[in-house]
Amino acid sequence: MIRPLMFAALLAASTACTGEEAQNPAPTPAPGASPSPSPSSSPAPTGGFATTAVAQFDSPWAIAFLPDARLVVTQKDGQMLLVSADGRQRRTIATLPVSSAGQGALMDVVPAPDFAQSRRIYFSYSAAGNGGKGVVLARGVLDGATGAEQLRSIETLYRATPLVDGDGHFSGRIAFSPDGQYLFFTAGDRQKFTPAQDKDKSLGKVLRLTLDGKPAAGNPLAAQGFLPEVWSYGHRNLLGIAFDARGNLWEQEMGPQGGDELNLILPGRNYGWPNVSNGSHYDGRDIPDHAPGDGYEAPKVSWNPVISPGGLMIYSGKLFPQWAGDAFIGGLSSQSLVRVDLNGTQATKGDQWPMGARIRDVAEGPDGAIWVIEDGAKGRLLKLTPRT
Repeated sequence: MIRPLMFAALLAASTACTGEEAQNPAPTPAPGASPSPSPSSSPAPTGGFATTAVAQFDSPWAIAFLPDARLVVTQKDGQMLLVSADGRQRRTIATLPVSSAGQGALMDVVPAPDFAQSRRIYFSYSAAGNGGKGVVLARGVLDGATGAEQLRSIETLYRATPLVDGDGHFSGRIAFSPDGQYLFFTAGDRQKFTPAQDKDKSLGKVLRLTLDGKPAAGNPLAAQGFLPEVWSYGHRNLLGIAFDARGNLWEQEMGPQGGDELNLILPGRNYGWPNVSNGSHYDGRDIPDHAPGDGYEAPKVSWNPVISPGGLMIYSGKLFPQWAGDAFIGGLSSQSLVRVDLNGTQATKGDQWPMGARIRDVAEGPDGAIWVIEDGAKGRLLKLTPRT
């Protein structure tokens, strides 16, 4: 079991990890791929896909589609961009006060369930405050005539607590419940380990909030003395969260040296970090593995060697009917797109396609195409369609 001592040494070791958000050398394009961001460029197919480069960005973090097929793209330095479906036009709709050192960024972005009426966009970012840094949940209203929109009426909804020093494990992923009534938000452990198990801290947790960022009524752990917003706990660095068509909530997180996880998130459950993990400390010391009867919820799938999971998407489109209902994960250090076969509440590993670059996020387009965005200073937006 992990002891509270030596965390400073463990933290120093963790920041040296090359698989976890580290700045790797410039990505090597996939064989035959063109580095040009031109919409007309068409790299050689990767795996079962024809791959088209649509646009290029400066350290992008997340992508999301609006109902009219335009995309919202976030960039590490705090810019939120509105991009045409063909990638040819873009405009900055907001610049946020991001603390972008290390793993800090303007992070996730998700249109509200009622976006067509409310025009609201939810997003997250890392910010400095009194006592340290933390992840922030916010929203704004996309206002103005088409082609001249700006994100206005920006308001902070939630700040993970406590603020701590360091620049890692902010997490900040967003998912709305299928009925559109609740917002699920991920708060990483900030590389501090024990807060993931602490009742009075939101770090290392999945949170269930109202659409206004308040603790949702009926959360399962409030009666046990946890913060009223906590839905599940014992998490590390949660970089993907999504509901499937059956209403199951899936979450992925980076493990330490090994032990990346895909979890089925159940209310009130303890997922074990930092007491158990299928990985090890970066200095080589062992962490007890998940084991039946240990009191912790084990991952449905884990990876060792790691994939360094980025964004998570559950596919529901028609272009790839063979993968309906499956999970797609962007791989950072693995430079891959990963598919996991979901069958009810069970999961098994599927394909892992080499992409020749760190994949930061993955999304499903309105026509069922799979879109991914590369990490880094010249991260490309790629559209994946069936090979013909």
